[in-house]
Amino acid sequence: MRPNKGQFFNRVYTLVATIPPGKVMTYGQIALCLGGVCSPKIVGFAMSSAPDHLGLPCHRVVNKAGKMAGGHHFGGAARQRELLESEGVFFKPDGRIDMAASLFYPDAALFFPEES
Repeated sequence: MRPNKGQFFNRVYTLVATIPPGKVMTYGQIALCLGGVCSPKIVGFAMSSAPDHLGLPCHRVVNKAGKMAGGHHFGGAARQRELLESEGVFFKPDGRIDMAASLFYPDAALFFPEES
């Protein structure tokens, strides 16, 4: 059974809240961890809709190439990079995140066990 939008967004937020400082996850990785019931774009929509009062580390969610979010998110790409660097995320000389060193691999089963 497919979760409704609100349920799915809450699952995204619960998972994102577990990303520790110094680590990142990709939109696609989050989608796969949550059972592959949506595309990375839907995870991105959930992230852009995240309520401020949740205090989520949204800046720790990046695209698969390790590039910063475009536009106004987090105050721009430079601000997102500043936040990530201050937490210990590693960057390559070309400005992308060193995904091999910085990717977080959660055990999603701990958060979302199969429903009977």
